[in-house]
Amino acid sequence: MILSPIDPATLSHILNAFEHGLDGISHAQAVFQRIAATRQYAPNFTADRHAGRGKAVALAHRLGIATLDEDPASAFSWDGRLIRTRSETSGVFHEIAHWQIAPPTRRALYDFGLGAGPETGRIAEANAAACVDAATKEEEENLASLLGILWEVENDEPAILAFAEQNWLELPDRPQTQRHFVDYLDKLAARGLV
Repeated sequence: MILSPIDPATLSHILNAFEHGLDGISHAQAVFQRIAATRQYAPNFTADRHAGRGKAVALAHRLGIATLDEDPASAFSWDGRLIRTRSETSGVFHEIAHWQIAPPTRRALYDFGLGAGPETGRIAEANAAACVDAATKEEEENLASLLGILWEVENDEPAILAFAEQNWLELPDRPQTQRHFVDYLDKLAARGLV
């Protein structure tokens, strides 16, 4: 959930401020520029949030991840076997990213053993399967968030919307904002995921 709604009229200023904070970090600046360029798919900072779901499902299948065309609210986003895909495109890419990040032992657990996701319907069961501490959960949520956004970029989807919604642009004039982005980009690179 976005902390501070972004007025489309201020988006260019926000993106410029964020990019300026990446001066001298060429790899991160190049990745950010690709994310920002997806504005072309979101005129007026809006887009059909479900239009690219087929691309996400196709990616899941290429990676060997089973899917089910069902609303996650009927059970789990990830039930230990498959991703329920009747949600926003960015949500499906996010679940794919969780699958890539989770240790194989946790792939068999509801919602990867992190506790219920925002779309999960069987919340008590997902929370009962949680087996990580708060720091691990936060780390993996950040990794999955950024990796899911990068999958959107690769699939010509409006990744800039998820980048804003998942608060990567929050306080763009603050150096810690860009450091957070660079840190997680580098962690994904260290895992061989970017």
